[in-house]
Amino acid sequence: MPQTRRDFLKQVGIAGGAGVMLQSMGALGLSPAAAADRPPFTPPKPDDLRGRGTKSVVILGAGIAGLTAAYELGKAGYRCTVLEARDRPGGRSWTIRKGTKETDLAGNTQTAGFSAGQYMNAGPGRLPQHHLTVDYCRELGVELETFVNANAEGYLYRVGNHGLSGQPVRHRAAKADTFGYISELLAKATDQGALDTYLSASDKDALIALLRSVGSIGPKVAGDPAASYRYTGGGRRGYEVEPGVTAGTPLPPYALSDVLASGIGQYFSFELGWDQAMQMLQPVGGMDQIAYAFERAIGRGKIRYGTEVVAYRNTSQGVEVDYRTNGGQRTVDADFLVCALPPHIAAKITSNLPAEVVTALRSATVTNAGKIGIEYGRRWWELDHGIYGGITNANNELGNMWYPSSGFHGKRGVMIGYYNTGASANTYGALTPQQRLVKALEQGAQIHGPAYTRDVRAAFSTDWATNRYSEGAWVGWRSRTDGNYDRLLAPTGNIYFAGDHMSYTIAWQHGAIVSARAVVESLHQRVTAA
Repeated sequence: MPQTRRDFLKQVGIAGGAGVMLQSMGALGLSPAAAADRPPFTPPKPDDLRGRGTKSVVILGAGIAGLTAAYELGKAGYRCTVLEARDRPGGRSWTIRKGTKETDLAGNTQTAGFSAGQYMNAGPGRLPQHHLTVDYCRELGVELETFVNANAEGYLYRVGNHGLSGQPVRHRAAKADTFGYISELLAKATDQGALDTYLSASDKDALIALLRSVGSIGPKVAGDPAASYRYTGGGRRGYEVEPGVTAGTPLPPYALSDVLASGIGQYFSFELGWDQAMQMLQPVGGMDQIAYAFERAIGRGKIRYGTEVVAYRNTSQGVEVDYRTNGGQRTVDADFLVCALPPHIAAKITSNLPAEVVTALRSATVTNAGKIGIEYGRRWWELDHGIYGGITNANNELGNMWYPSSGFHGKRGVMIGYYNTGASANTYGALTPQQRLVKALEQGAQIHGPAYTRDVRAAFSTDWATNRYSEGAWVGWRSRTDGNYDRLLAPTGNIYFAGDHMSYTIAWQHGAIVSARAVVESLHQRVTAA
């Protein structure tokens, strides 16, 4: 009986996973355009190693890059051992639940007191739908739900020398006013001939029609350029009295000068970002569901938790790694090594890497970030503000505040009271956990009112700069052309480097996956070419 394309693709998916199936669909002309955009990857197959013996790989770090490498190499028959200093998989992909205990490098110890079923994602908290992370969720059976990345009912909060300083502004109002005033000004300029060099008469008519739709501006007023195409607000920005049996009373717009001076319109470029545009996703029950799914697929026995690497080196036979456990110091050897540790951590560990490679590792620039999860006994953001998921953005030290995207109409919930980076993260990070909570409640109440300080049941905060084994939220590069990045893309002897920093999607799990798959391909090609 002849095999259909559907049968063929089903078998490809079983053998190679979702990523391989999507590539095969592309080759057959069946895949959507988005699938064709996935970074190419040819996974190794068990048959490739036939007659070559079993190859061993030791992987440093059970973060997403290390887990991906172990998963893909393990499927092909490589004997993988993952060394992880923590007692869990995921690295920075870390979900805090009831009982989570952590002591940071500053000596602060916290034990999460969240209620059963409540959690916070201390690291990654959302997934763009086009990222490879989503493909692995499908392949590994991780259930996903919507992450509300933008919500018209959320707030923008700006302090400064303008009329909106210290005033919470709804997203919908900020967007309506920004688009409305821009549309008014551009329509006036177009109608008065300022763009005649660039637009034909029909282009001008079409542009003004577009602006009237986008900005909800008025019509042209014959003989009165100033009154033409006026933006006067309207229902899209919100109501003082909502429509019911009567027409309702729209809220008046903010003044143009205040909209411009406050910069509230600049936030909306965030929503247009390739990695931030709707729709966004999250694993049901916490981001660490991905790491634990990898652990199950790899086999927990292949991951040695509580093992702190103290040295790694190339040898004439392959590689060796010295690590410390509760039972003392031990050594493991293998044919190859994949270092999936943060580069600034890897640089500090004793090795026989050439000086220029250590310099390359040290050249990475570290960014700090902080978060606090606050559990409330009452979901006041829904009850008092009508906010169901989404983000409030502030230009004070809070940075971003996330409302939970699940558990709607529940009795309690955890919101991210701040998600900040850089100097603001350092300011909060220098405080004790209790001081962070007090400060976050004080600043949050300026936006949300007194309810923000009430019914607080538990809190947990993270400062990634003082997080043991990470010492930073993510790393970047001052330059990608000075040779350091490229030096780490290539193996040094039998040692390979992987992580989101070895990609152009830094600070995303997708970047870690892309990097790990590139290492897997490179290592495998080397083995099969020998």
